[in-house]
Amino acid sequence: MANTLTGLIPDFYKSFQIVSRELVGFIPAVTLDPDAARAAVGQQIKDYKTRTAAAVDIVPGMEVPDAGDQTVDPAQFTITKSRMVQIRWTGEEERALAAGHTASAIRVKQIAQAMRTLTNEMEADLAGLYTRASRAYGTPGTTPFGTAGDYSDAAQVLKILQDNGAPQSEMSLVLNTAAGANIRGKQADADKVGTANILRQGVLDDRHGFMLRESAQVKTHTKGTAAGATTNAAGYAVGATTITLAAAGTGTLVAGDVVSFAGDPNKYIVASGDTNVADGGTITLAAPGLMQEIPAAATAITVANGGPRMLAFPRSALVLATRLPSLPADGDKAVDRTTVTDPVSGISFEVALYPGFRQMNWTIGAAWGVYAANPEHVATLLG
Repeated sequence: MANTLTGLIPDFYKSFQIVSRELVGFIPAVTLDPDAARAAVGQQIKDYKTRTAAAVDIVPGMEVPDAGDQTVDPAQFTITKSRMVQIRWTGEEERALAAGHTASAIRVKQIAQAMRTLTNEMEADLAGLYTRASRAYGTPGTTPFGTAGDYSDAAQVLKILQDNGAPQSEMSLVLNTAAGANIRGKQADADKVGTANILRQGVLDDRHGFMLRESAQVKTHTKGTAAGATTNAAGYAVGATTITLAAAGTGTLVAGDVVSFAGDPNKYIVASGDTNVADGGTITLAAPGLMQEIPAAATAITVANGGPRMLAFPRSALVLATRLPSLPADGDKAVDRTTVTDPVSGISFEVALYPGFRQMNWTIGAAWGVYAANPEHVATLLG
């Protein structure tokens, strides 16, 4: 039964071309981490983050100054999923096909759906990292780019990234289809739609520092139930991330909530919430924390409504670690297997063939995990 898949390889690549042209905006925009090959499902992959460095005066002397110690913070992420789509055919099913159709022709479409399923799941996992973003801009319930010729929505999320010190290269703004429709239909250069840019994977255009991309997997956030919450009266400096609440108000603050403090126009992302704001607990804001100090007085907290959470980020901010599913050292029951790599996103899938009693089973699989390597370099556009 060896080499059974050889004749099907062109079919797999044909299927990939179909799937890779769907609205997949996150995968082509993030870093693909090759270290995943070393990790099992559930095993952590180590990374490290450096802090802002301090400068000191240069003072001539006979000895080399000894002031170079720095703190390097550990970070880690995990391969969380090993997933597959299975295709099964019996001999009787192949024989029962109507004239003019073959099992191979139908398998091409099944393969396309398998690739679509796994790619969309990876895409959705990346979109779910919106809870790790730094700050937000926009109005929940109002689709961005709704005013012709006005790109302020993109300009404001870019400002957030610039203020946070994000690298200004390989920047992407991943939109949902509603915002994409406004780009096409209401902007002054809508005549560009249909040019080479729009034909690339999930890319609307390249303008104002961003590759504008679309994704079908942009997440919709459901906010917590908090009402009437305030900070305590301790006061908090610029850069603070842990905010203690007064025993006031009701309800919950959940990760991904967008909050603002009275007197401060910034919209902060809650990285870690509070299950009952009435008990005077704490919330953690995403890095880099407060952009404006909170005075030493109880300060009202406003929670933005839920809705789509579109993301702006440089490639280095988000990571997708992928690899093929692991095999025992002595192999398994597959009679053949091959690897097919998506030429657009770079994602590789394993295709394996397992024989059964009067039936054949094809599996298409991959293992992966996602990670916000630099949350302060991710901004949210509300819609």
